[in-house]
Amino acid sequence: MEQILALVGGLAWTVVYVQAIRVGLRDRTYAIPVGALALNFAWEATYSVQGFTGSADTAQVVMNMVWAVADVVIVYTYLRYGRAELPDFVTRPLFAVWSGLVFASAFVVQWLFIAEFGPQDGGHYSAFLQNLLMSALFIALYASRRGPLGQSLVIAVAKWIGTLAAAFLFGVVEYSPLVLGLGILCSVFDLAYIALLVKNPAGGGGAPSLRWWKGQRSQPPPTEGQGPQAPAGRPQFCDQGGPGSGERAH
Repeated sequence: MEQILALVGGLAWTVVYVQAIRVGLRDRTYAIPVGALALNFAWEATYSVQGFTGSADTAQVVMNMVWAVADVVIVYTYLRYGRAELPDFVTRPLFAVWSGLVFASAFVVQWLFIAEFGPQDGGHYSAFLQNLLMSALFIALYASRRGPLGQSLVIAVAKWIGTLAAAFLFGVVEYSPLVLGLGILCSVFDLAYIALLVKNPAGGGGAPSLRWWKGQRSQPPPTEGQGPQAPAGRPQFCDQGGPGSGERAH
């Protein structure tokens, strides 16, 4: 049972990372909220390195390394495209400093969990807390972008399945009320996010998407004596691609 749950969880989260890379490059944005991305990267990098010096399960160490490498690519999409989603006063140097602070803080938080609870419990507790944060931030990401730009139903469903399998393994089989409770809360947010993507696949309320907003920012201001330019057409979010992307696809 433990091996089956570990396999299901590992495969589901691998799907999340692969799809996040594909969607991020396709939509020219990042597909995992940056706060959760930083904590994820810190967790996987830390436990990948620790796996070489401890007695951790070899398969899990390899999986952590694969996820850490995938995180590097997702971090690249954030650094490459993330600043375009921020106000103009956020200059490149300011964006770089802010990003460095976020990722450095994530590593510090992860190491503090290990110092307080030990490598095993600290890893479980921090993983599910950051997982809960990710679940909530996905909904916030949809709201801030006014639609599913850089998001995918595949990511949402795979994340839910991967989290559920891990919660059952560590919360029920290995009996941890904290992990089980956090896993249940994750499922509540994950299912709400899945429902949001299913019922509102192109955003709701007629609000312009982030891609529309980016297009408006790139237009020159009207010259004196001219009225404002007509707004660019809103993109259609479908599974066949979009502006600036070649093709379409946790």
